[in-house]
Amino acid sequence: MILVTGGSGLLGNELIQTLLAKGHKVRAIIHKTPLRLSKDDALEQVACSLLDLSRLEEVMQGVTTVYHCAGLVSFNKKDKHQLYKINVEATANLVNIALESGVQKFLHVSSVAALGRIRKDEVIHEKMQWTPETSNSKYGESKYLGEMEVWRAQAEGLSTVIVNPSIILGAGDWNEGSTAIFKSVYEEFPWYATGTTGYVDVRDLVRAMILLMESDVSAERFIISGHNASYQHVFYAIADAFKKKRPYKMVTPFLAALVSNWEAIKSVITGKQALVTKETAATALAKVTFDNSKLLQQFPSFTYMPLLTTIEDTCAALQQKVNS
Repeated sequence: MILVTGGSGLLGNELIQTLLAKGHKVRAIIHKTPLRLSKDDALEQVACSLLDLSRLEEVMQGVTTVYHCAGLVSFNKKDKHQLYKINVEATANLVNIALESGVQKFLHVSSVAALGRIRKDEVIHEKMQWTPETSNSKYGESKYLGEMEVWRAQAEGLSTVIVNPSIILGAGDWNEGSTAIFKSVYEEFPWYATGTTGYVDVRDLVRAMILLMESDVSAERFIISGHNASYQHVFYAIADAFKKKRPYKMVTPFLAALVSNWEAIKSVITGKQALVTKETAATALAKVTFDNSKLLQQFPSFTYMPLLTTIEDTCAALQQKVNS
């Protein structure tokens, strides 16, 4: 029995479908809406808070391997407490119970943010460690602390592996997460950022995760990032795939600071979360490059899909959802 946390999300959903297709039995912890898959006796969907220890112990009975995909992504200072609860405390709960219940292997989905990605003129690789100076967000800190819980469990006898994906692209709910990029371009949002970052197709990420879990690799972490590209390049490609107008206004550092300050004031007045924060503005302008060679050296036959293929496939799937 394989346990997947975060089964409702873009990554969890894709992972579950792939595992079922490979003939595995899956128990999925669903936080929001249950998965709409064809009836499959090999899939068990359960509601469970990762902060509820007694319920979590029940759910993990009979589980041999765990894919921990659940996590909170937020760059809002108001979510500091929740980030710690979900990304750190919940991870600690999972690895502790995994140790007690005899889980054979545990994969933790972290983030490149846990590596400290704000580094001038440096390529980001797995040996880098998060520090306050190399991070601009409480999110990055929470993912780093979550990794510390996994390394502790490894030292206590649990076989673990960590993946650090960059921006995950796929046809999820375009009202949240990284898929919201596609909705923004679809609605012809005029602004584009000049920064660069890494991108990975959710299907590639799932393939890499399964490869690592089915291998003898343990006590290692891997950056999973198919391509380094500018936000401008990606936004233009999405607009072209949707046959929409390309973004045409460049975000400058001054404008980013102005917008983030205005959003902060508006958030205080309305009580709603800011759409742009100082952290997201800084990230959008940063030129970050990720080294993905470690995974490719470990698995020489592994290849990433072309970025344009990922974008076109995602746009086609989202367009179909819009039309249905």
